[in-house]
Amino acid sequence: MNSGSSALAAKPVTSLKGVGPALATKLEKLGISSVGQLLFHLPNRYLDRTRIQAIGSLQPASSAVVEAEVRVCDVVYGRRRTLVCKIQDHSGILTLRFFHFTAAQKQRLVPGAQIRCFGELRRGATSLEMVHPEYELVDQNSPKPLAQYLTPNYPATEGLTQPRLRVLIEQALEQLEQQPIAELLPAQITQALGQIPLAQALQLLHKPPVGTDLQAITEGTHPYQQRLIFEELLAHQLSMLMFRNRAKQARAQPLGNGGELAQKFQQSLPFSFTKAQRRVVEELNSDLAQSEPMLRLVQGDVGSGKTVVAAMAALCAVASGQQAAVMAPTEILAEQHYANFSQWLGPLGVTVAYLSGRQKTAARREALQLAASGAAQVVIGTHALFQENVQFNQLALAIIDEQHRFGVHQRLALSSKAPDGLTPHQLIMTATPIPRTLAMSAYADLDCSVIDELPPGRTPIATVVIADTRRDEVIERVNRACSEGRQAYWVCTLIEESEAMEAQAAEATCELLQSLLPSLKIALVHGRMKAAEKDAVMQAFKAGDTDLLVATTVIEVGVDVPNASLMIIENPERLGLSQLHQLRGRVGRGAAASHCVLLYGSPLSNHSKERLRVMRESSDGFYIAEQDLELRGPGEVLGTRQTGEMQFRIAQLTRDSYLLPDVRKAAEYMLAHHHAKAQAVLARWLSGREKYLGA
Repeated sequence: MNSGSSALAAKPVTSLKGVGPALATKLEKLGISSVGQLLFHLPNRYLDRTRIQAIGSLQPASSAVVEAEVRVCDVVYGRRRTLVCKIQDHSGILTLRFFHFTAAQKQRLVPGAQIRCFGELRRGATSLEMVHPEYELVDQNSPKPLAQYLTPNYPATEGLTQPRLRVLIEQALEQLEQQPIAELLPAQITQALGQIPLAQALQLLHKPPVGTDLQAITEGTHPYQQRLIFEELLAHQLSMLMFRNRAKQARAQPLGNGGELAQKFQQSLPFSFTKAQRRVVEELNSDLAQSEPMLRLVQGDVGSGKTVVAAMAALCAVASGQQAAVMAPTEILAEQHYANFSQWLGPLGVTVAYLSGRQKTAARREALQLAASGAAQVVIGTHALFQENVQFNQLALAIIDEQHRFGVHQRLALSSKAPDGLTPHQLIMTATPIPRTLAMSAYADLDCSVIDELPPGRTPIATVVIADTRRDEVIERVNRACSEGRQAYWVCTLIEESEAMEAQAAEATCELLQSLLPSLKIALVHGRMKAAEKDAVMQAFKAGDTDLLVATTVIEVGVDVPNASLMIIENPERLGLSQLHQLRGRVGRGAAASHCVLLYGSPLSNHSKERLRVMRESSDGFYIAEQDLELRGPGEVLGTRQTGEMQFRIAQLTRDSYLLPDVRKAAEYMLAHHHAKAQAVLARWLSGREKYLGA
């Protein structure tokens, strides 16, 4: 990694005092192998040991240095033996609590002794407390000086303590004074950033002196932080733009607009396209007509009609004598796409094949043969589509649904299936609206289209939030709705990520509801069931043979049952807002008034209350996604696979999003005029992750 100054970047950490092979291995886990990388390992917070605070001014959940007199110190016997020490200054009393202590400790902490301690404060029974604080007895004649700098706290790993990291970074900072680090940003950009020298910014952030505005640093608004935040966001932006530029240099098969085939398709539909759908179809047709590959993200809220737009794009490939592939993240969604595309395109003479990892050998062999020979013009499947043994005859368009469930590298794997020398056009769809700030960073390599209009006749979904203590009322409500001829979902969620545990919870709920509602036809669907079983259950529900479907979150995307007008979601506090919005979108697809009941477990944290309030008050997917981003961060909104490598050291997308327009301009300017420096910025910040990010 070139951290700017070639000398520091090339200097191994083993050149530092005290770094042997064992410590070097631990540092490697943090992505640190050179002195330069160590300098860019930035603190995630600071402890203020530069001043003594009055006990009366202390706040819970903060850390502080306190100097006071010991008033009483005793061993208290309860569930465990505890040493409790009360100390007092002119403004109040503080409790120190030690669960592990020695007799010698108790003997030193005698009433009248002066003590200086540092620790985190929490509320106790009668006063604020510090548990296991660092402390020392104070000699009034020669008091020890306080720290001159705020104490940094670094991201660490097992076996690597904060004191050890601080000592190593101190050595790196001494070397930085001898060997200035390279400024990689052109003068035009640094002028806009207040021309703060990089070395100065690094020194201040590792060792903020007394008087540094700690609030500004905590909030991420300090100018020295902004200097580094800008450069880190720039590295990510450069990476995505380089990937895009490379992709755009590839050659794709230009496709027509689907002609007569597309017209026949539209005429066969029982509805007309919305204005938004027509606009997005035009954008796609314009991209597909080019000989450079399309890279377009189509966002649309639940039920906005993305799938039919994707079918129009697929027909552009078919009418041009080429193939289209449609990739979905789950078997259920892939099966539904297969059913839709077969129903729509089959009557037009288009052959649609289906490929998944759970198919029987004979069916799989046939699907592989249809794809390889070109007999199947549209091939639909799960991630099985990008396995090595899958061959296409003339793949010209890859349609990827719910992109956030796949990693970028999986998207690229499907791209490699085109004929030699060609790259397929890529259409990426998501029903998880992505806030613009996030799209600018995570999807900077894509053009974005938005279907921002719902088809006519879609009824708004009324959402209510009810405590699970009122479960009986909710069960009665389900009974009433189903008895009147409507259908309902009951969604079970679990904290555990385990599909097995989730399936067990759903089975238990299903049995309970069957015993309480014997007159209803109740079925169960979960991720552990075989594809054929799931399909049979879903088909029966869709056909109206089942009144109530008990399900895990496998029904989150894609399932379309217009007669289902009631959804109960258990423990909604355990899910993200975007996922709740997706689930809720399974109802409200017909003419009947639809309801979603969020059945929460008490007590709710303030954070959970806020999230459920957003769900109750809004059905706007983009607003919900913005709130989700603020409450949970980008990794949760996009899905961890998408952002698995998008870990920032100092930037925070939500907080720093206002910088992104300028970052984008700077990235485009550097790629056009300072390509070598752009590469060096990438190397400095992404440290081996460039390949993942497409750089």
